[in-house]
Amino acid sequence: MARYLVTGAAGFIGARVSEFLMADGHQVLGVDDMNASYDVRMKDHRLEKLRANQAFEFHKLDIAGKEAVFALEGDFDAVFNLAARAGVRDSVADPWVYLEANMLGTLNLLDLCRQRAIPKFILASTSSIYGDDAPLPTPEEADSSHPLQPYAATKKGAEAMCHAYHYLHGIDVTIVRYFTVYGPAGRPNMSMFRFARWIAEGVPVQVYGDGEQTRGFTYIDDIARGTILALKNVGFEVINLGGHETISINELIKLIETEVGEQAIIEHGPPAKADMQANQADVSKAGALLGWEPQVPLKEGIARMVAWYLAERDWASQISVD
Repeated sequence: MARYLVTGAAGFIGARVSEFLMADGHQVLGVDDMNASYDVRMKDHRLEKLRANQAFEFHKLDIAGKEAVFALEGDFDAVFNLAARAGVRDSVADPWVYLEANMLGTLNLLDLCRQRAIPKFILASTSSIYGDDAPLPTPEEADSSHPLQPYAATKKGAEAMCHAYHYLHGIDVTIVRYFTVYGPAGRPNMSMFRFARWIAEGVPVQVYGDGEQTRGFTYIDDIARGTILALKNVGFEVINLGGHETISINELIKLIETEVGEQAIIEHGPPAKADMQANQADVSKAGALLGWEPQVPLKEGIARMVAWYLAERDWASQISVD
């Protein structure tokens, strides 16, 4: 049995990773600052499920606070740094909070590993780091030095700090670059949740641009499995996870319409400059190094997501999607 530190434990991916770790018999110390980057009721929902497990311990803290991070008690076999300020558009409005959470927070956790001789560090990064001119599907070797938004820039900085700590202190680091993740209890400010709610509730669906932009989607359980497989000792590696099954926004809306059983009312707005036109992951490295491959087809994953929303509709329909 191992003991893991999982940051962002009330987040979409952090909560599922924590559940999977505990199902495998491990203990999890979860931390989260429960910030209002999106409706905190969704984070409360995930956290309530985690707290029902005796193998879970929770601390409310901000990883950007060095003293709070260094005060965490006990030994850890690895750190999963899944805490982040995410979202390309919001980072344009307030880049400072992204700098603190994504770069300073990562530095604090890396130094905790140095102080405590924690051998393994996993960092959640992002496909946004590849910019807008990446080859499709995108391999890890593609250029990532020209981020288009503060969000991607702070993740690039966090990756660089990980390499410095690996080089100086011998910490084994796996950086997982997530592409678009979806599933039950997902982030309400992401397209999947928004579309399901808007269609189910008869609210106009807001589409930026013509809707022909494409995204590679991967189901949350596949992403959580891949993140845990990243515990493998690799020295220092950057590995894509997700984004294997691409679809246009227009086609995605049609699939969700079918599952909800209602027709969308679509309103088009101008394209968002911070958005990429397309993304799709080359996940061959994840297969070769981690033995990972996605298992849940997009249509099945959407059915599960919509079923969750309809079952939780009484409160989920009240969640803010801004």
